[in-house]
Amino acid sequence: MVSIVGIGTGIIQLVVAIILAVVALYIGFSVFGKITKMDEQKELAKGNVAVGILIASIFIAIGIVIQSGLAGISSGLSKALAGDFVALAAGVVQLILGIIFAVAAIYIALKVIDKLTPGIPLFEELKKGNVAAALAMAGVTLTTAIIIQSGVLGITAALV
Repeated sequence: MVSIVGIGTGIIQLVVAIILAVVALYIGFSVFGKITKMDEQKELAKGNVAVGILIASIFIAIGIVIQSGLAGISSGLSKALAGDFVALAAGVVQLILGIIFAVAAIYIALKVIDKLTPGIPLFEELKKGNVAAALAMAGVTLTTAIIIQSGVLGITAALV
């Protein structure tokens, strides 16, 4: 049997997830700009594929990590409709922690790989359009996200 309340809850969860995902991606893009000290929008407009690859990997990495936070929000919304607003607050905290951990881990990972390759200034190579450098950085970014996702789940599971 189709539940109108269930459908309504699902729509609310979807809208909230979309809004929060956009916010998380915006934050990630902004932080990336601070790491590289370059104008990513200008680089993309020039057709710099290397910058595009790395930005795409950052977006995917953020999505991987905050996925658990969005699940917490969904669960919290369902429980809030039943009167348990603490669960909703815990879901929001879980999402915020996911965003913070994702952005911090990506920032640290990119700084570390830049230090591990002293003969190759990776961020300068990005500006030149070096796709090999971008792929190496993207690999580090995505691997970091996959590894920390379980850690974020473990830390935030206690909140929900």
